[in-house]
Amino acid sequence: MAQNFLPYGRHCIDEADIAAVSAVLRGDFLTTGPNVDAFETAFAAAVDAPYAISCANGTAALHLAMLALDVGEGDACIVPTITFLATANCARYAGAEVVFADVDPDTGLMTAATFEAALAKAKARGLRPRVVLPVHLSGHAVAIDELAEIAEREGLAIVEDACHAIGSQVRTGGTWRPVGACSRSAMSVFSFHPVKTIACGEGGAVTTRDPALAKRLKRLRSHGMVREAAEMSDSSLSLDAGGLANPWSYEMPDIGFNYRQTDIQSALGLSQLRKLDHFKSRRAGLAAAYDKALARCGNWVAPVRPPTHSRATLHLYVALIDFDAIGVTRAQAMRKLHEQGIGTQVHYIPVHRQPYYVARYGGEWLEGAERYYKRCLSLPLFPDMADSDVERVVRALETLPVLAPAV
Repeated sequence: MAQNFLPYGRHCIDEADIAAVSAVLRGDFLTTGPNVDAFETAFAAAVDAPYAISCANGTAALHLAMLALDVGEGDACIVPTITFLATANCARYAGAEVVFADVDPDTGLMTAATFEAALAKAKARGLRPRVVLPVHLSGHAVAIDELAEIAEREGLAIVEDACHAIGSQVRTGGTWRPVGACSRSAMSVFSFHPVKTIACGEGGAVTTRDPALAKRLKRLRSHGMVREAAEMSDSSLSLDAGGLANPWSYEMPDIGFNYRQTDIQSALGLSQLRKLDHFKSRRAGLAAAYDKALARCGNWVAPVRPPTHSRATLHLYVALIDFDAIGVTRAQAMRKLHEQGIGTQVHYIPVHRQPYYVARYGGEWLEGAERYYKRCLSLPLFPDMADSDVERVVRALETLPVLAPAV
C-alpha cells in the first residue's frame, strides 16, 4: 500500500479550528473585529510581552518594525545571511542598506563574533548601523545577552526575527524567558504561516515592551490613520466647534500600510494558540526520536545541536549531512527521498548570494554560512506525524550512501 507523503512541514487543523473560523463567517466581522483584540491579548500573554500587534504576515511585521524605528536612507541593518529573504528585504523596503553577517557553521545562528565583524564591515563602507536583526533559526535562539551588549555599546536597536521561534525560550539575565518577551530587544517579530508552530493561514505579529512603539505599530499597520480627538490636529476637517472628533473623521499624520490581520485569521490563530503546549510537546517528542534514530547513521549526518542558552520549540528539524562523504549530491538525495514519499527542503540559500544583493553590494564569501548551507537539509516535522514516520524518514536516509557510484 502506498504510504502518505510527508512534507517538511504542514499545518495541523482540527474541528475546534474549523468551528472558530466558521463562527466568524457567521458573525458580523470578517476583517478587524473582536477576535483580533483577543488574539493579540492571548499571544502577548503566551510570550510574556505587554504588547502584541498583529498584522498580515511575518514580512509585514518586519517592515512595520523598521518603520516604527524610523529606519530609512543613510541607515544600515545587520542581518544574518542564513535566513529567509524578508529579514533583509524589510530594510530595503524602508530605504536602508543591508550588511550581511556570517553565522556559526553548525547552528546557522548569528554570534557575537559575526555581529562584530559585520559592524566593522559596515563602518568600513561608511554606513551608519541602526538596527540588528538576529534570527532564531529553526526555533534555536541566538545568545541574545551577548548580542545586546554589543548593540547597546554601538547604539543599535535589536529587532528579533522570531518567525521560527514561537514557544522557544532563551536564557537571558540568568533566567529563562520566552522568545518574544523582548527583555533585551526593542521588538520581536513572528509569523503564523501554515508551516509555523501555530497557523493563521497567513498572519504575523510584533511584540514589544515599549508603549510608544506599540502605539506607532498599530497606527502604521492601518494606513497611518488616527481617529481619536487627542491625536488629531486642530482642523475643521476633523474636529467640531466643541473640539470633539466628528463621527466620520480620521487623519493621517504619517503614511502607513494596510497590514491588518483579519478576524478570520485571528480566530484561527486564537484556536491554535490554545494548543501551543501540545504542539510544543509533540515537536519535542519527534525531535528526540530523530536525535536517537540519526545516531545510528554514522558520522556523515547529525542534527543541529541546540545552543546551551536556547530551549527550542523546533519549527524545522535540520540535519547536517556530509554529502561529499557519501558521494551523493543534495539534489540527488532530495529526489530519492521524494520518490519514497518524503519531502525535504533547504533553509536557506545565503541571502547575500541572491542576484539582487550581489548586484547591489558585490559578491562576498562568508565561510560559516557556506559551510552551514552546504550541509543543511530540513526533514519532515509537524505535530500530526506519527512516531513511525520518524523511523521511516531515517530508514530512507540510511539508503543514501548506497546511491554513490562505485569508484
